[in-house]
Amino acid sequence: MFFYPTSYSSFRRTDASFTVVSNQFTLLHDFNASLNADALETDFIYKEYVVNVESGDRLNLSFIPSQSSSYAFVNLIEVLSMPNYLYYTPPNDGGFTFVGRTTPYSVGSSFALETQYRIEVGGKDILPRDDTGLFRYWVEQDEDYLMTRDISETADFTDSMNITVIPDYVAPKELYRTVRSMATIDATLNTMNNLTWDFPVHSGFTYMLRLHFCELNPYTAVGDNVFFIYIASHLAEDRADVMKWSQRQKGIAVQRNYVVSIPNNTNNKKVNLSLQLHPYENVLGYSNAYLNGVEIFKISDSRSNNLAGSNPDPLSIQKGKSSSKNGSKNGTTIIGIVVGVVPGVVLISFVVFMVVVLRRKRVTTAKPKNYPLSFDFCRRFSLVEIKSATNNFDDVHIIGVGGFGRVYKGHIDCGSTSVAIKRLQPGSQQGAREFTTEIETLSKLRHVNLVSLIGYCNDNNEMIIVYDFMPRGDLRSHLYYTNKPPLPWKQRLQICIGAASGLHHLHAGAKPMIIHRDVKSTNILLDDKWVAKVSDFGLSRIGPTDMSTSHISTAVRGSFGYLDPEYYTKQRLTVKSDVYSFGVVLFEILCARAPLIHTAEAEQLSLANWARHCYQNGTMDQIVDPALKGKIAPECFRKFCETAVSCLLQDGTKRPSMNDIVSILEFALQLQDSADQCENSAIATEVVNHQQDQTTIPLLRSDQDEVPI
Repeated sequence: MFFYPTSYSSFRRTDASFTVVSNQFTLLHDFNASLNADALETDFIYKEYVVNVESGDRLNLSFIPSQSSSYAFVNLIEVLSMPNYLYYTPPNDGGFTFVGRTTPYSVGSSFALETQYRIEVGGKDILPRDDTGLFRYWVEQDEDYLMTRDISETADFTDSMNITVIPDYVAPKELYRTVRSMATIDATLNTMNNLTWDFPVHSGFTYMLRLHFCELNPYTAVGDNVFFIYIASHLAEDRADVMKWSQRQKGIAVQRNYVVSIPNNTNNKKVNLSLQLHPYENVLGYSNAYLNGVEIFKISDSRSNNLAGSNPDPLSIQKGKSSSKNGSKNGTTIIGIVVGVVPGVVLISFVVFMVVVLRRKRVTTAKPKNYPLSFDFCRRFSLVEIKSATNNFDDVHIIGVGGFGRVYKGHIDCGSTSVAIKRLQPGSQQGAREFTTEIETLSKLRHVNLVSLIGYCNDNNEMIIVYDFMPRGDLRSHLYYTNKPPLPWKQRLQICIGAASGLHHLHAGAKPMIIHRDVKSTNILLDDKWVAKVSDFGLSRIGPTDMSTSHISTAVRGSFGYLDPEYYTKQRLTVKSDVYSFGVVLFEILCARAPLIHTAEAEQLSLANWARHCYQNGTMDQIVDPALKGKIAPECFRKFCETAVSCLLQDGTKRPSMNDIVSILEFALQLQDSADQCENSAIATEVVNHQQDQTTIPLLRSDQDEVPI
């Protein structure tokens, strides 16, 4: 149900007070719409309920004014049928964990539920159209309730593995691609801190909490991330282990249901329902606690079938109070609504693409902002110029799609210059921060192995970045999943050296240093002369500016398969995180295979793990790109593999610097050149000897050839 408390003709805003009854349940009692809206600092009030309708019955909704001077109203109602046991305890189920009690709690269909919170933890809003067909609204506002922001970070892994949700209607898959976890994972500090949320709820009721988890890190095993779950200060889960719950499978969404009773505080006012995740110190010295999503439901009182809580206290200054003196003319009217529905569980709600449940102080436009950007060496394009360059963003000109949006090939300056135009798309996984970060970073950088920024457009809520056009596309498109001819080995080596040089410039040449944070083969572009250029700086971060500091604590961002495990587990970003990712790229180039293959056997799923395993067992030659077999000099091969493996060391401090990598790869190229020269020299000598032999005795071509005398 959706309410917009305002002064209507002949009805004052403050006179809206009423009770709502559905079948035998009291959903709202003496509900004062204006008081509730003012307390929440919102213009709209959104209410969602779950009610079971037995076979042969109808869903009845009655709106009853509280007093003769009051009136009842509703702006819109939506009734949806839903799976019977989405939120109710299934038959033959032992029941949900009853926090603080020894016996489980069964949420039967004789109860009604009111949705209190449905939150996409650490991510962005999931709109009703993107839900599983139930048109639920998953809001990104957990920070409003998070009490330990300083020790938490969020992560968004959009390039992660496939996610399985069973049943598929429980929650949208996108819910599980974002997570909030502990930020600083220190063995001492971590055991002293919790991730803590406080959710205001009415006292005197019982609540059901559904927590959503999904392990996407390909390096995590059972026992790596273990934590305790506390609800209302009671231990709800001892040593929670998502990998154990998912039967050791990655990408499997799991849900845990808990029920807790909140004692009445005599006036039925709101109190805080706390949710705490406390890391467990395991054999590694630290663990991590994390959460993907949370839903909280109020359960109707079993004796009175009541779901209604009290109104908030009036504010000292009433907001939006009308000066109208007209009272209600329909004070005692009962508004009855009878809705025929299919027997079963129904969801009563209003689903609207406005941010109904967000507080007014947090309401922001869904459109990107126009940032007053101005940078040296950076041209500002008008939207008219961009549309002209792309023929009004014609799909024919699309040359790529990424997290930021679509990339078009365009022509500027009367068609004389080819450019790549990256345009932020509505609902993209990146946004204003990445837009400004990339422009700020690239506008200050000039290097032969970094993609050049030409300009940007920031008109009419558009976010567009214009680069030099790279005719040969990205590196990955020449390695696998392609019909393009395989790259020769020396050309691959030269590309490695170029990309490493670009990253070295970021780490050592830029002031302050820049950590790319998303090094991968699709972010290495190739120009018409096959020169490698590192691109896509939307996730880059300024490195430590204090000489005594080796890392920065930040949310985990990047692409699975390339992520530094040390960065992922500790949320400590260093230049060596880029080195790890580059090590994966080196093996991509050598083996011509993806960093993650989800259909492969467990030991071969991760290219990094599989390459390390083969290197240690002396079987590296078995996973080399077949197109390169017999074409790599043994000395060059050993040096290349040694370098790539050193990039993947678990201890980041032991990994080489990008400067070292450039030097070693250049040496590997010299080894290959020397071997090629020796081979060519040997071939030339053989040809000369062969020619000399032919002057006396010609080679036999067949048994029928005559031997000259």
